[in-house]
Amino acid sequence: MSPLVTGVLIGIVTVVVLLSGVPVAVGLGVVAMSFLLIFEGPSSLTLMAELFFGKLDDFTLLAIPMFIVMGAAIAASQAGADLYDALDRWLYKIPGGLVISNLAGCALFSALSGSSPATCAAIGKMGIPAMRERGFSDSLAAGAIAAGGTLGILIPPSITMIVYGIATETSIGRLFLAGVIPGLMLTTLFMMWALFATWRFGSAAVRERNVSYSWKERFQALPKVLPFLAIILAVVFVLYGGVATPSETAGVGAFLVILLVMVIYRVWQPAALWKIMKDSTRESVMILFIIAASGLFSFMLSSLYVTQSLAELIVSLDAGRWVLMFFINMFLLVSGFFLPPVAVILMAAPILLPIITEAGFDPYWFAVVLTVNMEIGLITPPVGLNLYVINSIVPDIGLPQVLKGALPFMLCMVLGIILLCIFPQLATWLPNALMGVSQP
Repeated sequence: MSPLVTGVLIGIVTVVVLLSGVPVAVGLGVVAMSFLLIFEGPSSLTLMAELFFGKLDDFTLLAIPMFIVMGAAIAASQAGADLYDALDRWLYKIPGGLVISNLAGCALFSALSGSSPATCAAIGKMGIPAMRERGFSDSLAAGAIAAGGTLGILIPPSITMIVYGIATETSIGRLFLAGVIPGLMLTTLFMMWALFATWRFGSAAVRERNVSYSWKERFQALPKVLPFLAIILAVVFVLYGGVATPSETAGVGAFLVILLVMVIYRVWQPAALWKIMKDSTRESVMILFIIAASGLFSFMLSSLYVTQSLAELIVSLDAGRWVLMFFINMFLLVSGFFLPPVAVILMAAPILLPIITEAGFDPYWFAVVLTVNMEIGLITPPVGLNLYVINSIVPDIGLPQVLKGALPFMLCMVLGIILLCIFPQLATWLPNALMGVSQP
């Protein structure tokens, strides 16, 4: 059996196993060990323990649980409510300002938490009822939060960017910088659609509100929010300034966020702090388990010569680089429909990186394109994690309505990918300007 046929068989079996409901890490590990056992015999299993734990022997991995602790601490407090209230006080006069406030809240909360589900839950619990009360359609209210939550995997600090950096051995600091301008661009596209949708379809929602905020009231809403934003700016400065490593920066950031949560929101009870640590540990272990299992999976693909054969086949195709990128985008888009972002990145990035660099594409630009594809997957069935989070918040809004409201935002993401292809400097300019031009 040729390596390419073996690769197709592995792909089919992997998809079937993962769609069966088996945890991603278990599925990847079982598939990897099964194919090694079949094609290379029992002796290949002697390396499994070393490969599994060797994949976790990386100091950079400490950044993942630390950033997750930051997000869990933020989610456990009223920071989301205060952020939403502050933005609403400043934007309430703009037509469609409530939707824009929610989108801005999602963008900022994403930067604080780095988690899409946490962003949807924190902002959606307040934003969706408020938008519905104002006369916005259920689909627009739910779709805006579902789409805004996806910004959590693009705007730094982003867990998926850390995973991509570990999987491809690229600079995490440069990856974070690469996501800044595209993240702001997507947020702006979302807001532009919200303005248009309010003007075109939401006449009931643009009526005058029976509320007014003085300048004093606007500034009164800021003190609880600004310290957290200051921490994000400090993390960015320390990381990009070369003062500390990503792991060290994440550790200090997590400590400061917990300290602020304890001081500002009085979240100091042992039960509350224990819940933060318990939730963080559960999510961290899940991600690290997937990373370790992906090490086995990657080793299996390489050992059976699947990765090398696939790369040789694609490089040998007489197709332009943009035709190649189109098919890669289709592959990523379809993968995101069925698998969570971390699993797709760990499985696909090591295989695709040599292919896209050989074709002359920047690996940091590609990281952003990949992440935007994963954002689309977060609001697309059958996985569509954000859709189910929204549905759990407001059960009376069905999944078809949420999906209908999210569809225009998906098209904004597709437009974002097109703009990134036309203007790759959107992703490469900032890291090159602050950290120098990367060497291939």
